[in-house]
Amino acid sequence: MIQPVFAHVLLEHFGEQLVGTIKVHQCSVCVEIGILEQQSRRLLHPRPAEMSKAEIDLRPAQRHLLKFHRAGILCQRVIFQTESVGGTIGDIESAPYMEAIRQLKWELGKNAINVHLTYVPYLKAAGELKTKPTQHSVKELQSVGIQPDILILRTEKHLEEGIMKKVASFCNVDLDCVIQSEDLPSIYEVPVNMQNQGLDTAILRKMGEPIGETPALGPWKTFLDRRNKATEVVNIGLVGKYDLQDAYKSIRESLSHAGTYNDHKVKITFINSEYLTEENVAEQLKGQDGIVICPGFGQRGIEGKIIAAHYTRTHDIPTFGICLGMQMMVIEFARNVLGYKDANSREMDEKTPHNVIDIMEEQKNISNMGGTMRLGAYECVLKQGSRVFNIYKKEHIQERHRHRYEFNNEFQQEFEKNGMMCVGRNPESDLVEIVEIPGLKWYVGTQYHPEYQSTVLKPHPLFMDFVKTAIENKK
Repeated sequence: MIQPVFAHVLLEHFGEQLVGTIKVHQCSVCVEIGILEQQSRRLLHPRPAEMSKAEIDLRPAQRHLLKFHRAGILCQRVIFQTESVGGTIGDIESAPYMEAIRQLKWELGKNAINVHLTYVPYLKAAGELKTKPTQHSVKELQSVGIQPDILILRTEKHLEEGIMKKVASFCNVDLDCVIQSEDLPSIYEVPVNMQNQGLDTAILRKMGEPIGETPALGPWKTFLDRRNKATEVVNIGLVGKYDLQDAYKSIRESLSHAGTYNDHKVKITFINSEYLTEENVAEQLKGQDGIVICPGFGQRGIEGKIIAAHYTRTHDIPTFGICLGMQMMVIEFARNVLGYKDANSREMDEKTPHNVIDIMEEQKNISNMGGTMRLGAYECVLKQGSRVFNIYKKEHIQERHRHRYEFNNEFQQEFEKNGMMCVGRNPESDLVEIVEIPGLKWYVGTQYHPEYQSTVLKPHPLFMDFVKTAIENKK
């Protein structure tokens, strides 16, 4: 039997609460705070000699949480490990984690530091920057036994030295450990700004580590230079249903990285799939040089994604389908090329006779939704001669997953006979990972999430090639 507080915290992974904010009931925290604090501390700083025993001793739900913790903490060679606790100090949800952090700092001494991020609001009417929220936040931290070593002040306006000294004095922090995070044109300029203020030096000094030469950050600055010099624009449409600024953030940034290395700025337009119809799809997708059909869960908005996939396929617009987006490309092909008008995913229609997307047989009897998901990295073998093989330039790849339903291999021959090729497979389960239509400019769907591995210094090859093709399509 799992502890009550873990039962609440892990609702998302076990399918009872896949959307929304997780709430921790006060009665559970009062009873279980000690247990959760111990497990939080173990997650934050597992002792290498105890790891195997710790993993065995953890109850199932706690092992589930540990499994999703960053693999880096399990490596004895890790030099620095960072852990982030969100929310607002004083919230009941964060209480066990605050206690875990307090004890961790007490145990590790100089081998751990606390960095506190606060907001310094600007009152436009008064023309003033206010430090009281920061002072109060630090006071709340101190009340639970945590003294910040470094303060990061999030601000819309530049903070003068007098404000920095005031914060340092009232919050009991060294002046050189008060760093401002001012609004900048790009988030990618933040690391350079932090280095210019000596954040890296402050961290090393606080931890008693030797301070060497200041890193030049050459590749990072080269990226910024190319990003600033890019003037040409390529238009990419995101077809999805989550109309929020941070929705599909990893995909947006992956496209941006790829645009920079193709010497273009990527202008992204969100296209809400809920409101896409046969009548308006041409107008909605007008002017887009490429289309990404986004991932997601559930019934809402899928018909719009299918309509978009049909339009881009028949008009030869470069199209990239990710996870659910790939599945919608498969369903569209089944309906409009194979002639199965009722083709669907068992996620959306359990009774469809043409279940081109289905759940794996061995997963059907698992009741907890989190237990049926393919999570993390899986191997994939690419078909030689395919577009994706030429993009990756190798046969064996490894990509990260977060999904539940799969391409139904019973329909593979029909798909390939009619032009949609299955060009990437998992070598162990034989599950289809990638589909493509070779005759089109760029029509690729991946069951995995390539955006999870795209970085500033190493943009993902699929995004690089997709954006390159979209630029060529524009011409």
